[in-house]
Formats: sequence, C-alpha cells, structure tokens
Amino acid sequence: MGNIEIKDLKDKKYDIATVGEVLVDMISTEYTDGFDCDTYRRFFGGSPANIAMNVKKLGINSTIICCAGSDEMGDFLISKMKMQGLDTSNVKRAYSSTSMVLLNKSQSSPIPIFYRGADYRIVFDESIEDVIRTSKIVHFSTWPISREPSRSAIEKIIEVAKESGTIIGFDPNYHPALWEKGYDGVSYIKGIIKDVDIIKPSEDDAKRLFGEESIDEYIARFLDLGAKLVIMTLGKDGLVASDGKTTIRMDSVADNVMDTTGAGDAFWSGFYAAIVKGYDVKDAIRLGNASSAYKLRYTGAVVDFPSIDRLKDLYEI
Repeated sequence: MGNIEIKDLKDKKYDIATVGEVLVDMISTEYTDGFDCDTYRRFFGGSPANIAMNVKKLGINSTIICCAGSDEMGDFLISKMKMQGLDTSNVKRAYSSTSMVLLNKSQSSPIPIFYRGADYRIVFDESIEDVIRTSKIVHFSTWPISREPSRSAIEKIIEVAKESGTIIGFDPNYHPALWEKGYDGVSYIKGIIKDVDIIKPSEDDAKRLFGEESIDEYIARFLDLGAKLVIMTLGKDGLVASDGKTTIRMDSVADNVMDTTGAGDAFWSGFYAAIVKGYDVKDAIRLGNASSAYKLRYTGAVVDFPSIDRLKDLYEI
C-alpha cells in the first residue's frame, strides 16, 4: 500500500525534522466540557515538539525547527527538550511571549483556547535549509502556515524537501482562531495538499475543511487534492487509510482513556518511527495506532514511550 517508498529512504543525518510550534499546554485538573475549572497544570506542548520528543523515545533521530519566547516559559520548554536529549540547535528565541494553549481535560476532543506569541516567528535561513536537505522526513502542521513569517518559511521548506527527496508529512489540524482575521486558511490548506506525501486528518479536521460529509467522501477529497497517502483517525472508532488504490480500516486498540491531548501526535510518532525502521505502510499504521492508544493512558501530550518491540507486545501487533 502507498506510493511512499519506505524501505529506500536515503541515508541522511536526521530521521525526521519537525517544524512549527513549541508551547505550553495548560490543562485543567478536572474533567470538564468547558472552562469552569479553577486549577490548571502546566505541560510541555506543541505538536511538532511532541512528535520530535516521542520519536526519539521510540529509537529514531529527530530535530525540531521552532521558536520559543524570551521568557521563563521559553526556558521551561527548552529545558524539557534538553532533558529528553532532543537536539535544540534549531530552536530560536523571539522577543515575545511563549505561545500557550488552554485546554480542558477530556476523554473526547479537548477544546483549545490559543494564546500566540513566539511560535510563528520562524524565518527560513541556510541552517534550516541544511536541516531539511539532511532529513529523511519533514513534518509540519497548520500552525506555522497560519501566520507570517513562518508561512513563507514552510513554503521554502516544501520546495527544498521536494528537491532533496525528503518525505513530507502534514497534519491539517485547521482551527479558524489560528489564522489572521479575513485570511482564507481553508483554501490555503487545500492548495498545499498536492505538495505533501502523507496527511493525517482527524474527522474533526476534515469537517472543518469540507463540511459535513461521510468518511469515504473525506478520504476522496484529500486524495483528489493530491495527497499520496491519507490516514484519517476517528477517535474511538479507529481509522481509515487510503492511497487511492487500497483502503484499510482499523479499530482503535485503546484500553484506557485518561486524556486525549496529544493522541494524534502519538500516532504520528509511532507511524514515523516504524517507517524509518523499514516497516511497510500497513504495519507502520498499526504501530501509530498502538502509540496513540498508549498515550491515552496518561495526562499530557508527551509520555515515556516504551520501545517499539514493547508496543508490539502490549497491543499484539
């Protein structure tokens, strides 16, 4: 399955480079459908940062291109990355506050409120170009394309990745509140899908981009826009994946849902780690599914993942 070559990845310095937001997740200490909780805990956050840390625990080499604020929260995030042994040589600091997301602790889809500062101040330069050319995979979400200057940086990153044979993964996690008022973020996202190799929308992401349609119609929409491999995660209902030739459906293997924050990032992490280690696409999806289930056992986006072999044992892959 898949038009993605997964066993002939070029030998490069980095297995994966993630690009985008690093931020603080403030998650309520109580389960709530709104924001009527008075107490919140601070967690390391930001989808690309979560993935870079997770895949390292799963045994592959990662780096992150991002921007943190010149404040104590930025110090907290960089300290966390260094404690996990993550390469921080491409983490920039901006003279603005570190970005933050306020979240309700949830067993379904958490409701975010965004407070943005430094995260979108990524500027393309020679050092970023070198990272992309020397990475097997590059990953980004809608956060960096939602504002300038990081939008222009991503456009250059896509160009360099295509030139250098770097696989491009894209998380189309569209939220209207992330974009400048009046900017048509939906059209922009639809326009760049043709340039990416792997896309993993949730059902909620697809609904925000295309309106109310069936799962199969959503999959067809992404393929028609040029995505080579679409993996749509459906929460407790598992996932559907298609490359336009073959479609597979997979049940969730989650056995204990403590908090859904970062479940999508965990899926990406297991999937990417498996691709780099030479698994075929279907087995990589299974490992992504298992990684997501494992993360759901814990509160917060980043957890201490076991080895891939241990994940396979836990979820009988």
